[in-house]
Amino acid sequence: MRKRPRDKSEKDRGPITKAVVPAAGRGTRLLPATRSQPKEMLPVGRKPTIQHVMEELAAAALRQVLLISGRGKRALEDHLDRDAGWNEEERQPWMDLQFFHARQTQPRGLADAVALAEPFAAGQPFVVALGDSILVSRARQPVLKRMIEVHARLRPAATIAVEEVPRDAVNRYGIVAPKGDVDSVFAIRGIVEKPSPSKAPSNLAAAGRYVLEPAIFDAIRRTDPGVGGELWLTDALRVLLKDKREVLCVRLRKGEHRLDIGNFPSYFQAFAELALADPEHGAALRAWLRRRLRPGRAEG
Repeated sequence: MRKRPRDKSEKDRGPITKAVVPAAGRGTRLLPATRSQPKEMLPVGRKPTIQHVMEELAAAALRQVLLISGRGKRALEDHLDRDAGWNEEERQPWMDLQFFHARQTQPRGLADAVALAEPFAAGQPFVVALGDSILVSRARQPVLKRMIEVHARLRPAATIAVEEVPRDAVNRYGIVAPKGDVDSVFAIRGIVEKPSPSKAPSNLAAAGRYVLEPAIFDAIRRTDPGVGGELWLTDALRVLLKDKREVLCVRLRKGEHRLDIGNFPSYFQAFAELALADPEHGAALRAWLRRRLRPGRAEG
């Protein structure tokens, strides 16, 4: 892929350093666990989900984060407060992020939440990292860093992280339609939200990470509400494609995958995976599970 020629009217810009973390969803699929706490505060292994996300952003050299929350989400701000009982021995790189806060007063969809970030973006490209998704990566250069590098070099209107999912699971995700051959980086001709397996253009699903140009804000303003009156980010991305703007995908590599904290089956799997990987307690937990799951073991 060739680097897009610089538009003379385009602002000179430095490195991408800003991220937006939408975390205003009500977590109804995780009731009663989310009755009095945000789903982003549910622990996955030793840490709440939101801390895993912030660690990923800090590792990608991002510096400023806009957290978009809603009613009943105060625990997120409290946990991210750098002075909330942390001592110097516990200090970690994510604590050096500079946090800003906005509220989505009505649950009008992901695109509506992203639209709140327009003043924060200030005409510059920015990352969107969903607050209820963890990207696990054992790659030398994790996917978010690769996305930022690809976006800065090729300058599309949007860059999306995608992963391969089972065909019978495509109706849970935004699914992309590749323009040509699928490689580690590839362009798309379309994207559709939660298609049926028979109508899905591929089995490559958006994995909760995006790098977006400010053009997304105008695209959102031109996006019609979908089911339930919500504004879907996939619909706004389709507006960009209709405008002949390029949208690229960066494919997750072997050893990289998304952990979705949006429903109980995927949350249980996420917790189990990171608990089993715990350096101190993982081996003991694995041994306990082997005994517990041994064929013929009596219940109780």
